[in-house]
Amino acid sequence: MSRTPAEAAAVAAVTHSDRAGGAGALPADDGDPSHPGPAEPLYVPVRPCACGFALRVYRTPLGTRTAVAFTSRRRLSDCLGRDVPSVRLALPAVRALAEPLGVTLVRVDPQLSAAPVRPFPEDTTPLLPTLPG
Repeated sequence: MSRTPAEAAAVAAVTHSDRAGGAGALPADDGDPSHPGPAEPLYVPVRPCACGFALRVYRTPLGTRTAVAFTSRRRLSDCLGRDVPSVRLALPAVRALAEPLGVTLVRVDPQLSAAPVRPFPEDTTPLLPTLPG
């Protein structure tokens, strides 16, 4: 069976999280020395697509594309809303899914997000008068 690197990382992350408490568990290495210790599964926002689900990518205030992940379902819903679907993945799996998209930044527990876009009011009078002709 042939897998892409992203699929292999996702399978490894799930397999690792299943064996984390058992004998012979492998040490977790999320590739980031600033986060020592085991890589816990994170809540990652996704969107439905024809193949199942796809990673949702966001932008930082400066416009850089970024993936986001949250340490709890509550933190995800506080930032993005209650109706956002999510999956649980370890940080290496999130990075592996984001890399083919050209996304190298992963934000864990971001706290700021833009308010949802409001629809235009029903009364849409033009701001400028319409000139004849």
